[in-house]
Order: sequence, then C-alpha cells, then structure tokens
Amino acid sequence: MSSSAPATAGPAPLTGGILAVTALALALGTFMQVLDGTIANVSVPTIAGDLGVSTSQGTWVITSFAVSNGISVPLTGWLMGRYGVVKTFTASVLLFTIASFLCGVAWNIDSLIFFRILQGAVSGPMIPGSQALLMMIFPPNKRGTALAIWSMTTLVAPICGPILGGYISDNFTWPWIFFINIPVGAFCAFFCWRGMSDRETPTFQRPIDRTGFALLVVWVGALQVMLDTGKEADWFNSPAIVVETLVAVIGFIAWVIWELNDKNPMVDLSFFKTRNFAFGTLVLCVAYAIFFGANLLMPLWLQTNMGYIATWAGLVAAPSGVIAVILTPFAARMLNRYDARILGTVSLLLFAASFYMRSLFTTDASFFVLMLPMLVMGAAMSMFFIAFISIGLNGVPPERVPAASGLSNFARIVAGSFAASLVTTMWERSESQHQTRLAEIMGGPGGMSDAMTGAVNQATQFGLTAGQSAGVIMRQVSSQAFLLATVDLFRISAIVILLLVPTVWLCRKTLVQGPVTHAAD
Repeated sequence: MSSSAPATAGPAPLTGGILAVTALALALGTFMQVLDGTIANVSVPTIAGDLGVSTSQGTWVITSFAVSNGISVPLTGWLMGRYGVVKTFTASVLLFTIASFLCGVAWNIDSLIFFRILQGAVSGPMIPGSQALLMMIFPPNKRGTALAIWSMTTLVAPICGPILGGYISDNFTWPWIFFINIPVGAFCAFFCWRGMSDRETPTFQRPIDRTGFALLVVWVGALQVMLDTGKEADWFNSPAIVVETLVAVIGFIAWVIWELNDKNPMVDLSFFKTRNFAFGTLVLCVAYAIFFGANLLMPLWLQTNMGYIATWAGLVAAPSGVIAVILTPFAARMLNRYDARILGTVSLLLFAASFYMRSLFTTDASFFVLMLPMLVMGAAMSMFFIAFISIGLNGVPPERVPAASGLSNFARIVAGSFAASLVTTMWERSESQHQTRLAEIMGGPGGMSDAMTGAVNQATQFGLTAGQSAGVIMRQVSSQAFLLATVDLFRISAIVILLLVPTVWLCRKTLVQGPVTHAAD
C-alpha cells in the first residue's frame, strides 16, 4: 500500500461471543487456504489416473495453484486499500469456495488446471487478510492471542493436508479434497461479513500500476514454473530452464526498479527500509524455507527407504502439530509480556535442536525415535510465527498492515517454493555421492573388499546365491546412502538455523503491548 494512504486509528476491536465466532471464521479461512496448497500433493497419482494422464502432467494441478497464488499475494495491499480489508477478504473466500466447487466437477486435466489457476488467483488475499483482520478485531493487549490463532492454523494445516488428502483419496474420490472447502468457505464468509461489515477499513482511489503488475506476472510465473519443473528437466541442462531463469531474473530486476520509482506502486517495497521488517522477514523466510523443506523430506525418506506408508509417514509429523496447538496460547501470553526477539531466538534454538536430533537417525530408528524430534519442532512452531510476525510488523501503521503482511507472506511463499524444489534435488545428488563412496569402499582392489566378501558369504549361508546376496547388500548400501544424505541435510539445516540467531538481535526491541518503533527507522 502506498505511503500516501490516509492514516487512521482503525476500527474498534470486537468483544464477547461475536469476537470468538469471527476469530474462528478467520482461522478457518486461513486453514482452508493453506490446507489446499498441500492436500492435493498426495492425491496427484489418483487424480492423474482417473483423468487418464501421466503423473508428471498431474503435478500441474499443484504448479498451477502455486503460480497463480504467488502472483496474487503481493496484490493484497493494493486490493485492500482500494476496496477495504473486509470486502476484499470476504470476496476472496467466496470466490475461493466457488473455485473449489469447480475443481471438484472438472471433467478433464485441462479444466482442472484452469480452475486451479482460478482458485490460486482469488486466494491471494486470504492469508494476509485473515492476519490483518485478526489483529484488528482483538484489543491491543490481546494482539499476541490474535497472532497465535493465525500461526496455529498456518502451521498445522500443512501437516494435516497430506494426511487428510491421502485418507480422502483412499476412502472416497479425489473431488472431495475440493468439495470439503464448500461448507467451510460458506461458514467463514458468512460470519466474517456478519461480524465485521460495519468495521470496514478506509479506502482510497489510486491508479492501477499496470506495468508493475505485468512485470510481477512475468517474473513470478517464470520463477515458479522453473522451480516446479526444474527437477524433471534436469535443471540447467535444459534450455527451457535456462530461459525461464533468465526471464525470472531480468523480470525481477526490472520489477524492483519500477516499483521503487513508480509514484503508485502495486507492491510497496519501501517496507524493507524498516529494520524490523527487513531482518524479521529475512529470518522468517529462511527459517520457513528450511522448515518447509524438512517437512517435505521427512515423509519422502520414510516412504521410500523406511517402509512407511503415506498415512504412517504423516502420523510421524502429526505430534508436532498437536504440540504447537497446545503451546501456542502459552506462547501468546509470553509475547504479551516479553520481547518478541526472545521468543524468536528460543524458537530458532528449538528448531536447530530438532534438526540436530534428526541428524542422528539410523535405518533401524523406531517410531518413537522418529517422532521425538517432531515434538521439539512443535514447541518451536508455537513461538516461531507469532514472534517474527510481531517483529516484522512492529512500527507499521494499522492501515498499512495488510500491505506489509501481503509482502511478507509473498516472500515466505517464494522461499517455500525454493525449498520444495531444491531439497529433493540436493537429497538425490547427495545420495548419489554417498552411494559412490560406499561402493568404492565395498569394492576393494580385487573387485570386492574383505567386508563385502564376508557379507556375501554370510548371506549365502541363508540359501541365497552369490548374485542374490550381492543384490541384497547393494540395496542396503542404497538405503545407507539415502540415510547419510538425509542426515546431512538435517545437520546443514541445524547449522543454518543457528546462524540466523544473531540476525534476530539486529531488530529493534518489540513489545506487543508497548510503544511501537517508527516505521522510518
């Protein structure tokens, strides 16, 4: 939102039962949108099979949503400044619900992809809008509670998505992963409008930044397509990936230059001039990317190398969501009393501890051993979002919160996209390197080392032929290579998280109930 927007004190907070119902509706809106970004992941093979296309074509059900959502999120500030936060959010929820219905009745892959593009495009204002409205309807001394509600839904939804999507695909038909949004969306839109229609934020006229929007579509679209298709295309060995990367880089540079110099930018990048927003968003994005990548890597490793089915792989991560829900209200109370930088630091240290514990995994790790680090991560999750959102929005005037929130969430989504694309590539390349080293060790100068010879002889005593014995051993070598690649990435994640801690203390002191810092610092 432009700095020329009128400065107002904002609508009065809600109280009593209407506050509780409206907060629930806003939380469900966030949950629904975040859930929809992950619930289709495990259903892609089912969708592709039912629609008669390959799995690689089916992945465009995911990519199309991510691309259009990534483009629409930065527009939140302009839309809410032009039409008001309440109207924009309610309209976004209604359109998202309609688009979900259309996805469920799609008759072929082309129609489903088109409706997913529509669904992602209209859902842009939902996450930053719910965040801004929760902070608006709660009194200042309960701001931590508002952020806690928002963070719980944002963190728990990605964990519930694969579990729920797998269950629906196995026990019902895939359209129901979209149809379940209809009653939730209707409830959210009705009660949000009922509770806040008379508390609409001020609006103002501003020209549409068509050039900025066009550049945004070009570079975000090219980046998302490059990230989502890079692995299948062998990354930069593919001319298409090289072209998409160049388009994304050049488009991004041109977009930044344009937005910084335009009188009425579509996305107000001046927020990054504020120390808290710049450093808070940096830590939020990097830590979230690592968290997102780990959430992708863990079930992948469990299903491909540890013999877990999708449901049980999801259940390993489920306790982190339960712990986050239990502890977040306590974290919110702490945020109302202590500096947000303290909570942010504690959350990063707990994340680092969780990743380090996972770097000690072995191939015979029990379910409890696998689950224990997730409990620690749940404690970190309870403080992470509320701390860094508080830091980033400290000093932002109320009428500019939707724009700042939209920009912060846009950066977080892009960071998550990078992580999702890079983590599997790094994992597979690391596995190949480890397998090569293990094969060299097993080889020896005469073709087989003493250890390999002993293992083959031991296997033949159980009735296996020499060839079968070698095959079993090499499968074990591959499993060990994937384990080593997995623990390497977890150890790197722990180190990177620890390196972020000093950055937190470059921000100014943040007290939710105390005086805020001026945005111009």
